[in-house]
Amino acid sequence: MLLLGAILLAIFVLPSPWGIIAVVAGGVFDITESVVLLKWSRRRKAPVGADALIGRQARVVSPTQVRVGGELWEARAAEPLRPGDEVEVTGGHDLTLEVSRLSREPR
Repeated sequence: MLLLGAILLAIFVLPSPWGIIAVVAGGVFDITESVVLLKWSRRRKAPVGADALIGRQARVVSPTQVRVGGELWEARAAEPLRPGDEVEVTGGHDLTLEVSRLSREPR
């Protein structure tokens, strides 16, 4: 945007040598700003899919499905899953979550 303003200033307002300087300065500033914002936006990757669900609790809906955050996911576990059980997501592969039963501490 600054480059566009500098070009308009160079054409309509500034005398000859200052117009070129304004266009070059505006271009350099725009390029620098774009590079800084691009690097800032890539500072970390956002977890998506099954990776984002690791550590969350889920409720078993069927022997092969769990509900996490309002969504149904295919699931597998080392022990049989019963509807209504609370489980924890421990991993995932493709679109299938690996879950394990929540450990209940004795009172």
